[in-house]
Amino acid sequence: MSLAAGPPGFLSPAGVEIAFLLVGIATLAAALVTVTTKQLVHAALWLVVTLGGLAIEYLLLTAEFIAWVQVLIYVGSVVVLLLFGLMLTKAPIGRSPDADSGNRWAALTVAIAAAATLVWVVVDAFRSTWIDLSGAVQGSTKVTGASLFRNWVLPFEALSVLLLAALVGAIVLARPPVTRHRPSKDALRATPPRHGARS
Repeated sequence: MSLAAGPPGFLSPAGVEIAFLLVGIATLAAALVTVTTKQLVHAALWLVVTLGGLAIEYLLLTAEFIAWVQVLIYVGSVVVLLLFGLMLTKAPIGRSPDADSGNRWAALTVAIAAAATLVWVVVDAFRSTWIDLSGAVQGSTKVTGASLFRNWVLPFEALSVLLLAALVGAIVLARPPVTRHRPSKDALRATPPRHGARS
């Protein structure tokens, strides 16, 4: 008994796995550079590479809606907001010695523990799970958009209000303080009277 030949994809299953592995390695390397560099602007730019790699991973998993959300919101908004924050707060553009807190080993331990926990949870959850691809793919634009605007409208709107409050707070913090200098009494006495003024 032979299986019916379906329409060919852009990559074979083995090709998808190889591309997923290579993009994952590049994304991990960019993430390591992001957290180890001492230049804040370079860290933000490497964060763009990291988030872009995650978007490619989502595309390889046929979750195109999540991939474009990753690009539009995180790469196009959050990173740009970080760069504007660096420029408006007059943060150092070059190497900053304050970027290294001295807790690298603690951070490395927490990162390895979190990664091991996530890998174990995902492998244990999907070890015997089969995804039916005959219907609408979970994670596609149609299914995710319908679920978002039917079941998650209120959290979506609440998040927009929260982002607006964060933007207003960033503008308030970036504005320079306004100080009003009142002239002292000695300065007022030393000021010569103008013509026509009564003595």
